[in-house]
Amino acid sequence: MSYKPSWPDQTVRTARGHLVNTCVPKDLRSKATTLTTSDGVHLSALVLGDGPDGVLLDHEQGYNICSFVDIGRKLAERGYHVVIPEYRNHGASEHLAVNEHIDRDARAGLGELRRVGAKRVFLAGASCGGSTAAVAGVDTPLRVVGLLMMSSPARCLGADAVAAVRKLKVPTLLVVSPADMQGEAEKQAREVYAASAARKKELVINKSGFHGTGMIKRDGAAGAALQDRVIAFVVNSYDAAR
Repeated sequence: MSYKPSWPDQTVRTARGHLVNTCVPKDLRSKATTLTTSDGVHLSALVLGDGPDGVLLDHEQGYNICSFVDIGRKLAERGYHVVIPEYRNHGASEHLAVNEHIDRDARAGLGELRRVGAKRVFLAGASCGGSTAAVAGVDTPLRVVGLLMMSSPARCLGADAVAAVRKLKVPTLLVVSPADMQGEAEKQAREVYAASAARKKELVINKSGFHGTGMIKRDGAAGAALQDRVIAFVVNSYDAAR
């Protein structure tokens, strides 16, 4: 693929010709692929695992694909088919003059899961990635089994998570730290939680003070415990959907 990556100094080309962020461990770079969104934007992505049970992992704005690489690897080892797209204007994905329509990036990730054989999907994301995952999940042909949103705003760059969760009646886990964004993150998470139509929904108040996957990656043993909780929620959501 030939396009201008967003962060060229952090981008390498794989043996198969795909661009990938240098943060991706070398043993996973062969899993890189290139997605094309409905508006023609090229995205770097990782496809891990296989099978009919998919997981979409959408990272935060300003972060990169490696926000979810560790969780993605663990889920793939458990038998899930994982797609982690890197959003436009981030990392090895295409650079654009304007950062908008990021919900199309989440939809491209879902499209890739469907193309490689997934029949069902668990939606997950951090910050705006959680908002866009929810929005994209409303109209996907895949059967949605669950939703995770970490520090996700009620609305982000045109993606209305509040409207989305009113339609997604699947098990939902929201995680947020009260200190994040001087309390604004918790306020918006509570708005999403109140709007959710899910019969099973949880709002976890995390005391770390970190944003998004930082609550997992930067909080030592407590972060590791949160990661285990997230993985267990994915597993339990799939078990409940059988």
